[in-house]
Amino acid sequence: MKRRLSMQVGLLLVLALAPSATASVPAKVALKGGKIIPIVGEEIDEGTVLIEQGKITAVGKDVVIPYDAMVVDVSGKVVMPGMIDAHSSRGLDIRNEHLGVSPFLDVYDALDPSKLYFEDALRDGVTSIHVIVGHNCVIGGLSRVVHPIGMTPDEMTDQPSVALKLSVAPKRGSDRMAQMATFRETFRELGEYLENLAEKKYEESLEKKGEKIKVGPDEAKKLGKDLITPEDYDDKHRNLVKLTRGQLGAFVYARRAGDVAAALSLARAHGFFDRTTLVLGPRCYKAIDEIKASGRPVVLDAQLLYREENPVTGKITETFLPRVYADAGVAFSLLPSSNTSLAERYLNYQAARCVRNGISRKVALKSITINPARALGIDDRYGSLEVGKSASVVVMSGDPLDFSSWVEQVYINGVRAYQRDKDIRLKQLLGEEKPEVSKPADDGKKDDLPAGTQKDDSHDNIGGGKSKETSKKAEKKKG
Repeated sequence: MKRRLSMQVGLLLVLALAPSATASVPAKVALKGGKIIPIVGEEIDEGTVLIEQGKITAVGKDVVIPYDAMVVDVSGKVVMPGMIDAHSSRGLDIRNEHLGVSPFLDVYDALDPSKLYFEDALRDGVTSIHVIVGHNCVIGGLSRVVHPIGMTPDEMTDQPSVALKLSVAPKRGSDRMAQMATFRETFRELGEYLENLAEKKYEESLEKKGEKIKVGPDEAKKLGKDLITPEDYDDKHRNLVKLTRGQLGAFVYARRAGDVAAALSLARAHGFFDRTTLVLGPRCYKAIDEIKASGRPVVLDAQLLYREENPVTGKITETFLPRVYADAGVAFSLLPSSNTSLAERYLNYQAARCVRNGISRKVALKSITINPARALGIDDRYGSLEVGKSASVVVMSGDPLDFSSWVEQVYINGVRAYQRDKDIRLKQLLGEEKPEVSKPADDGKKDDLPAGTQKDDSHDNIGGGKSKETSKKAEKKKG
């Protein structure tokens, strides 16, 4: 019963912190007086961000504020674009299916809006999350970009059908030979399916005209290719067809340096190279020349420091991975750690580590804002504070790279989605407010016990108080 009550209270707190994604957008809002970090362009002291109907209409120092705008004083604060988590499966009820090849699946069906992860993301200043299956797959399902607000997956969704997940690193219990053989077999079968479908469509077109087939199978397949419509593909193959035609993105995971060449070769061979984002494990930095030459966006693992022992000398070397990519001029996106007990869970802390290790402030801030937006194809709306973009804005108490700063307000598409001074769970964690646990309703019924039996209250200790028996023993001992 304790477990049930705590789960109910947790869910209520999540819902209390999660305003509806369809909430009414204020007509005009002016965030005035704060330091603005637009990401694209120079930082502005004591500037103003003007928001109208959920869009940014002005950013600058001398912005004319309309008389009917709601003015929010952010003097002494820092205003920046909402941070973006470029790759997360923590919002799903399961990270991977048992099937290695499952391009017909969609994370929509496993998205759980009540996950505390979304509440934490909002509190941490993350306004867009790329929800995608984990690495334990060959070809996983469709991903989508969501906001950490909303009561249903539909309300949370900002952009569906972003990309398919592929992994050239072997699935658990498999090896690299089997992994790559599965890719070859999958795309070979896709080719056969398309040829047979084309032949079928050609035959059907002749039947409608009342004509007989006068060409061989190979010619029929060529003639029927242009007769195929998107509705003709079955669920098993539809997303693979889109992938090979460049209509879907591909987030391809490589665990070690040797996997990078395999990932790039796979993408080139099957037509999705230009839509590929490389999701790289710590050891992939050794293939930095190939990565740079590819020109593809990169998402780094949350483990930023890689330690390696020389097998001959036993000497341990440490490599700060983002520095390798930054020095090579490769645009990268950072990820937060899934371990919520560590500071690495904060994207801005990961960026601060970059600055501490010699990476420029601008590059570090881009790695948690505009870079992931570009990798996801949403940089026309998110990732920077520019006129015309959606107003996903974070107001911080101080510089985002100062770990003593915290998120005070979050706006998503112009709607104020979070206020620190109204964060119920945070107040409880800080001891400023005691959690309220709802008691079961008294329906007026007596306990259904056999006649002559007395109720044993010794186990009814849900509230943490002493039972009657314990209290009597304590009083006796005290006396």
